[in-house]
Amino acid sequence: MTVIEHIGPYLAELKAIRRDIHAHPELGMEEARTSAIVAKMLREWNIEVVEGIGKTGVVGLVRGRHSGSRAIGLRADMDALPIHEQTNLPYASKNPGIMHACGHDGHTAMLLGAARYLSETRDFSGTVVLIFQPAEEGRGGARAMVGDGLFRRFPCDAIYSMHNRPGMPIGHFGARPGPITANCDRWRVDFRGTGGHGGATPHMATDVTVVAGHFLLGVQTIISRNIAGRETAVLSVGAVHGGSAEAPNVMPAELSVSGVTRTFDMAIRETIRNRLETLAHTLAAAHGCKAEIEYRQTGWAVINAEESAAIAAAAAIAVVGQEGFSSSVPPSTGGEDFAEMLHVVPGCMAHIGNGADSADLSPRLHTPHYDFNDDALPYGVAYWAGIVAKELGSGTFD
Repeated sequence: MTVIEHIGPYLAELKAIRRDIHAHPELGMEEARTSAIVAKMLREWNIEVVEGIGKTGVVGLVRGRHSGSRAIGLRADMDALPIHEQTNLPYASKNPGIMHACGHDGHTAMLLGAARYLSETRDFSGTVVLIFQPAEEGRGGARAMVGDGLFRRFPCDAIYSMHNRPGMPIGHFGARPGPITANCDRWRVDFRGTGGHGGATPHMATDVTVVAGHFLLGVQTIISRNIAGRETAVLSVGAVHGGSAEAPNVMPAELSVSGVTRTFDMAIRETIRNRLETLAHTLAAAHGCKAEIEYRQTGWAVINAEESAAIAAAAAIAVVGQEGFSSSVPPSTGGEDFAEMLHVVPGCMAHIGNGADSADLSPRLHTPHYDFNDDALPYGVAYWAGIVAKELGSGTFD
């Protein structure tokens, strides 16, 4: 019996769990309800559970019925995003302004399905560490779990994660060694001047809006004139704040510009950082103002280990065949804090298809019309079982 055949009788329940989580989304570090559901289901399936790791994280332990000392981690994320859902689905978000726009509800459901399957079969050697992580969306959930002793308390020889990919057909997977997501940074520049009366005495003021204008144009040259065309880097401005719409005759004394940087190479990251600082300080000084810059890392690049990527490929091919697997998925300049775990334990993040594009483009991640495709659930469960088979070796998974 294949994994997909085995889980057939409870696939509808798995779908219901996914949709219930979708209807009750929670932001990072606030996943009390979701964590409680995960812990409850794991206990019902006779799985050892530890709660409260990294605040709202949950860990389940499934021990194989064959002797073995190896342990692997399977990780899913649980948090939602501050987006107002516009899907009009019967199970749409009941929490205004919050929705599962990245498929973490599906990721959680697939790992729960695998947990049940593994608990019922236990046809492997060693231990599977089921990691249900909070706060992937920029609130530091992976770092919190690692800092709370995740791998000290539950040592793993390798760790795996999976993310859905809109535009990739259902029943397809992708994985590759090396970088799969980017280094993520956020920056902010505060320009400070004297401010003044824009109507009566602008000639007596130092004008931060002029500085910011030149800076915004200069930012657009950093990639094109400092980074080789063969390299990949992204630099975007996301917010500009200064003055008051209620008082347009007042020249602001302060103005801030904020944005993000995405890179795969640390040297390129430093080049962008240095150019931002130079532009800000030089332009401010030229106009009699001052600049202060804050530049901080929010995430490492996810870099898949060679051996783990090969195992992920073998597990996926065992489920969907060679034609359903791609080793040429391009790296994304999106971020993923799974990288925090890969800094401690080697592993691999794979993509699972969420549905191919049709005449109407499939809703993308982080958009108000997105929904995880339930048709992917059985493939995700089977993939997780395949990872366990390849790593912990019974050879009976299909």
